[in-house]
Amino acid sequence: MSVSPPSTDAAPAAADTPAEDLRAAFLAYLASERRAAPKTIITYGGDLAEFLGFLTAHLGAEPTAADLAALTLTDLRSHLARIATNGVGNATRAKKLAAIRSFYRYLHLRHGIANPAPGLSLTPRARKPLPRALTTPDAKSVVTAIGDDAATTALAIRDTALMALLYGAGLRIDEALSLNIADLPPEATPLIVRGKGGKQRIVPLLATVREALAAWRRIHPAAAPQSPLFLGARGARLNAGVVQRHLRNFRRANGLPEHATPHALRHSFATHLLAAGADLRSIQELLGHASLSTTQRYTDIDTAQLISVWQKSHPRA
Repeated sequence: MSVSPPSTDAAPAAADTPAEDLRAAFLAYLASERRAAPKTIITYGGDLAEFLGFLTAHLGAEPTAADLAALTLTDLRSHLARIATNGVGNATRAKKLAAIRSFYRYLHLRHGIANPAPGLSLTPRARKPLPRALTTPDAKSVVTAIGDDAATTALAIRDTALMALLYGAGLRIDEALSLNIADLPPEATPLIVRGKGGKQRIVPLLATVREALAAWRRIHPAAAPQSPLFLGARGARLNAGVVQRHLRNFRRANGLPEHATPHALRHSFATHLLAAGADLRSIQELLGHASLSTTQRYTDIDTAQLISVWQKSHPRA
């Protein structure tokens, strides 16, 4: 057991003090002194009850203050590993570890129990969610039908050109909206896109994308080369929030999934290229990813889709 000299307002815990009593005192401390939200207290209480339950099984008896002081880094890792086997994700395990750390800070402050193990334990890193792509029919429907409910023919042509650019060239919404008329490339030449950090990349344009952009350019109300390519209703550069709201209304009116967003069209561009046999390095260049590891996330999507098809189709699945 490692018990350090308590602070001036501490009440040192006896070695045989039940750990459950210390848990209850900690929750009372959160409520009365820290003014923690009721939901936080409930969550911390549950996480710590789970932790003490592990120690009970691990030690073969209900833990005491001495057991809390003697907790090793291996013990704590075993607790987190057991949680992981129950399907708990990294983000949730990180929150449970945060509750344990907070408990131990309280034990040190108020009861003189010092244990470095919780602070030394590595926080589980939350995994980034996989990009959610649309099916090919859904992505095509966004491009071809987005203008059906537009207030004017000009807005319908503008929206069709924008969605064609997002899905057909994999641009981020901010990249597309930052384009000026002068950025439109001559026929048969690629588009130069300024991405994150001002980095430029070359993106070839499909014939259908060129046709949609050309149709919008023919009726574009501005003539100056440095005018925004995509204009809003008041003649200023089109705002991303307006595009997102418009697409939200479209997907709900047409029964598309809630993840049908402008950025999902970029994900769909990459996912559908991968499914068609494009190599990761080429997709990385087209998307403007600095690291190939970012692009490799799309292989997880492709694998997940294959497994889903297998589960639905294989007679022994």
